[in-house]
Amino acid sequence: MAKLSMSHISYQELKEIVDLLGNVSGYDLSGYSKSSLKRRVQRIMDLERMDLVDLKNAITNFDSFHTYLMNEVTVNVTEMFRDPKYYAALRNDVLPYLETYPRLKFWSAGCSTGEEVYSLAIMLMEEDLYSRSFIYGTDINGHVLETAKKAIYPLKKFKLYSENYNATDTTGSLSDYYTAMYEAAIINNEVRKNILFSQHNLATDSIFNEFQFISCRNVLIYFDMELQNRVFQLFYESLSEFGFLCLGSKETLLNRDIMSNFKVINKEFNIYQKIK
Repeated sequence: MAKLSMSHISYQELKEIVDLLGNVSGYDLSGYSKSSLKRRVQRIMDLERMDLVDLKNAITNFDSFHTYLMNEVTVNVTEMFRDPKYYAALRNDVLPYLETYPRLKFWSAGCSTGEEVYSLAIMLMEEDLYSRSFIYGTDINGHVLETAKKAIYPLKKFKLYSENYNATDTTGSLSDYYTAMYEAAIINNEVRKNILFSQHNLATDSIFNEFQFISCRNVLIYFDMELQNRVFQLFYESLSEFGFLCLGSKETLLNRDIMSNFKVINKEFNIYQKIK
């Protein structure tokens, strides 16, 4: 008979789990917000009816459990054209400036299942920028990247996605960019062609290209202050001069030392431009 989990791990035990996972698998969760991470690890233990010993045993002895654990502790909430006014701000405040570049590279960091990457691609198509653009979508979670690469999503979600899209100051129709088949919708090839999805860990990996635009929205809120500062430095070094950095509604450069290297383009949506 499976035992019921009575586990309520302490922060010290959480640290032991984080250290063990890092030593065994290389996944580094040490910079994640402790309270959020504790809730998620606790949830796994409850779902799997594990105590601390069981959890440590699974981490030590089963490689497949590392992937499962990372899938569960990383947050993967996303949707197409999430926060439509943010996309309207991109269309009005950012893309006209990017028109001056002969080639454009975009990085969507923490892209989860890819919906925001495809939203950006559609917007670039509509502004006649996509033929000279390339988008990198990265995430620590390899499982969600497989969904992103397939570009197949439940059709029932597209009612909301279309409402979001229509609120971005567009005159187009989202249905022009996907094909519905039974209960699913697949993003059309012309949208997918200039995109590469790849695994990247913001906590440990370094610069891999130079970009004119970096988006990392609603990811940093799960990191502690030290890791946030590391990631801000990574983005700064990855941006070309006068490149743009876009953060989530609760993520800001204001009151950070690195802010002196940026100017605010849109305070409401935390859009910044590198100035030095």
